[in-house]
Amino acid sequence: MIAQRPPGAARAVQASAEALPFADGAFDAALAVLTVHHWGDWRRGVAEMRRVARRAVVLTWDPAFGGFWLTRDYLPEVLAADRRDFPPTGALAEALGGADVQTVPVPHDCVDGFGSAYWRRPEAYLDPDVRAATSMFARAGSALEPGLARLAADLASGAWHERHGHVLALDEADLGFRLVANRPAPSTPLRLV
Repeated sequence: MIAQRPPGAARAVQASAEALPFADGAFDAALAVLTVHHWGDWRRGVAEMRRVARRAVVLTWDPAFGGFWLTRDYLPEVLAADRRDFPPTGALAEALGGADVQTVPVPHDCVDGFGSAYWRRPEAYLDPDVRAATSMFARAGSALEPGLARLAADLASGAWHERHGHVLALDEADLGFRLVANRPAPSTPLRLV
């Protein structure tokens, strides 16, 4: 991804979340987007965010969420792994020093490509290119093939539409994503640089 950046882009720094190579208070804000579950020690990574920035914001997935049709009915292995790997939202908020938690609904036409982005486009999950760009598929690999075969069969037979067709009428859905943002101490307003 770094090699694909255009000439003149801001400097990119590669580092571990648990050991950020920046001075204390170097930034107004630190942002982690759907990454905490990949960290070796999420508490240490959050402490580093708080050390280098006055404000810390994490977009995460709530492991208390019941899953959605794909993970609940076809890929329970993914749901189990996510529940194991994502920190509980309350513990994350506490590690951030007290935080506000907001639900982040996923729009039906989301183009980001993360695991739940295609919740209203089930055929997309059968596309190898879609799966190749999604960490939940990369982490589980070929172990998901039986569930994907069941999804393909249910789409072909109409069983998916009978069970889950109601989602086709929704514009957005709560799929368990949460924005967890700490409350910084009052000081100068945040600035974009």
